Amino acid sequence: MDIVRKEFFLRLFATVFLVLTAVLVGFDTQTKVLFYVHRKATFKYLNVLSVLVWIDVAVACYNVLQLLRCFFISTSRGDAKQSSYKNCWLFFFLDQVVVYTVFAVNTAAIQASAVALFGVKSLQWMKLCNKFPKFCIQIASALILGYVAVLLLAVVSSISAYQLFRLYSPKHFLKLKRKLNDDEELHSTSTM
Repeated sequence: MDIVRKEFFLRLFATVFLVLTAVLVGFDTQTKVLFYVHRKATFKYLNVLSVLVWIDVAVACYNVLQLLRCFFISTSRGDAKQSSYKNCWLFFFLDQVVVYTVFAVNTAAIQASAVALFGVKSLQWMKLCNKFPKFCIQIASALILGYVAVLLLAVVSSISAYQLFRLYSPKHFLKLKRKLNDDEELHSTSTM
């Protein structure tokens, strides 16, 4: 299987997991009556969960654009498959940013969820999960899906790193293979 197709399927699965995470967190609600007052738990209870939803949606949109790029590369012929090293650097950089951002926001959501689960007596933060158990279980499952997306995006990032660094010579520091071959041909014709 071609590396572009592998990248396509990994990005597709990562996008699905990101969308599932955003949907599960965004639409998770639970209403409970506490002392004759209706209390509704939503993702807006924890600010990091709303950030998680927006980051996951943005990264899913980025991956959809990358899926279109992979689709056009795999269906085109000849010169269109040759990508410039500047594009490879851009995709490598963006993939790194995406992986670390999604990992950071999922980790922050886990930390905030742990506070909601156990509470912090010294700060007088109450436990929320004993009042809204369904809400907390659904958030936990969404965060697990978010970490699966992080793992898939890490593999995608390693593929973009491979596609970038295969363009460089292993013997000469930061010299493109194509330019190195052109320089050698130019040097051999000038000595004749």
